[in-house]
Amino acid sequence: MYSFSPKLRSISLIMLVLGAVLFVGGYFINHGIGKEQVAQMMEEVNAHGHHAPSNSSEMKIAHDDHEGHLEAAMHQVHNRPIAAIHFVSVFFFGLACAVMFFYSIQHAAHAGWSIIITRVMEAIGAYIPWGGAIVIIIMILNVTHVGHLFHWMDPEVVDMNSPKFDAILFEKSKYLNIPSYVIRNIIYVAGASFFAWKLRSQSRKVDETKSLREYQYLYRWSVGYIAFFGFASAAWAWDWLMSIDSHWYSTMYIWYSMVSCLSSAVAVIIIISVYLKKNGFLPQFNDNHLHDLGKFLFATSMLWTYTWFAQFMLYWYANVPEEVNYFFGRFEFYKGLFLPMLIPNFLIPLLVMVSSSIKRNYKVVTTMAFIVVFGHIWDYFNMVYPGTVGPYWQSVDSFLVVIGAILFVMGLFIFVVFTMLSKLKLIPTGNPYLKESEIYEYPF
Repeated sequence: MYSFSPKLRSISLIMLVLGAVLFVGGYFINHGIGKEQVAQMMEEVNAHGHHAPSNSSEMKIAHDDHEGHLEAAMHQVHNRPIAAIHFVSVFFFGLACAVMFFYSIQHAAHAGWSIIITRVMEAIGAYIPWGGAIVIIIMILNVTHVGHLFHWMDPEVVDMNSPKFDAILFEKSKYLNIPSYVIRNIIYVAGASFFAWKLRSQSRKVDETKSLREYQYLYRWSVGYIAFFGFASAAWAWDWLMSIDSHWYSTMYIWYSMVSCLSSAVAVIIIISVYLKKNGFLPQFNDNHLHDLGKFLFATSMLWTYTWFAQFMLYWYANVPEEVNYFFGRFEFYKGLFLPMLIPNFLIPLLVMVSSSIKRNYKVVTTMAFIVVFGHIWDYFNMVYPGTVGPYWQSVDSFLVVIGAILFVMGLFIFVVFTMLSKLKLIPTGNPYLKESEIYEYPF
């Protein structure tokens, strides 16, 4: 039975408190920024040959409308805190859901090798309702117009009598409207939370009864979650990420954002499994299990690169203005962050993890797992910040709220996951494939 280490508990709580302090400090600095300061920021951006509020396809304000520009810039500057907590919370919620997707695939495929780590995955799934609660709070802030992350939520853009009327958003309002957005958010969070709880409780029943009938129910619930995740992860990518740039669309986007979470999910499974192994709580986890997880880490990193490149290359080559505008803002204001994120997400995994023997090296694979998680947090930053904050991201308060949000959510994640681990029996003794997992040996 695992016991939550006092040291790790203290680290998670320190991260929670420090993250909250940094975030609140950054928020108050940001809250004190007035019109004069924002106007000065606009002038600085324009002095470098840019038009500050017009980088996004969402800004349909005439260039001679200074007040309109200033209002848009004010929204972008004051979006920093909510944009920071938004991208971090969506990432970790998606990561936990992707772990349960990976877990469900193992049961649906009757895989034997991974049974040793099922409790690790169940514990990570316990974060889903907590992460979902943060997402719901952010949703409330947005629909009440406290936050301005989503341009389509402005009622004037779908009002035909308004000077801000937007024909494209009017057509999309059949899907992008606040009532249906709220309903979908509740479905995502409640559905994922229910499946995480049900799969975990059904797994316990299998342990208690050692019944093949109960295992068959676990199989069926796993198949159900795979179907739910397939639809829900696509829809929440539209709602929480792609609709930030609501004129823009991409058929690759749902795969791209999901694989980012899936790759990170495998990385987190590796980190926790190795931690338990090194501390003597999971001795059955061996080089062969690490090797297979390493293969999945390598494979998902390459799959992420494929989806990222396929999306980017096709738009870049076609060079259609309304399509490349999404990348234009990122190249113009985030050029130091956009392409370099390929280093931790593609280049390093490719060069380091391609060898079969290296996938058995605990230090190398664990280090790579940390790098991949860092890289995909970076990726989600690039998904959210350009469309919500625009060119106004390089500031002290922006740094504080981003670091604070990451520390806070990561601290909460660690605390919830390891608390749940301490309540679970690490070895699923009732699973019919346990013996196969214990003696599993990679044949090459």
